[in-house]
Amino acid sequence: MTRAAKANRTCAPAADRRGVPVDERLAELAWGIAHPLRVKILQILTRRQSCVCGEIVDELPVAQSTVSQHLKILKECGLIQGEVDGPRVCYCVNSKALGELKSLISDL
Repeated sequence: MTRAAKANRTCAPAADRRGVPVDERLAELAWGIAHPLRVKILQILTRRQSCVCGEIVDELPVAQSTVSQHLKILKECGLIQGEVDGPRVCYCVNSKALGELKSLISDL
């Protein structure tokens, strides 16, 4: 699949987090961006629209296993989404969750 085709695909939807108390949700999202590498991964995904793990690894000075660990945290808190594409996972930013984070922070 071409890079353009990958960029035009949508990722699988993130888990529904409705009903989680506001303070807990803010803490989840803040944990997602609590490490500089996770912030960098979000920046990479925002620029590219979607990306497979190997492409993210190519842009960071850390091992693939470290990137995978940070992707897992970002996915668990809902800031990114992933879609299985054969042996790879295509990741993208969950713009709804990112907007939620911005809103929760502005309400502090």
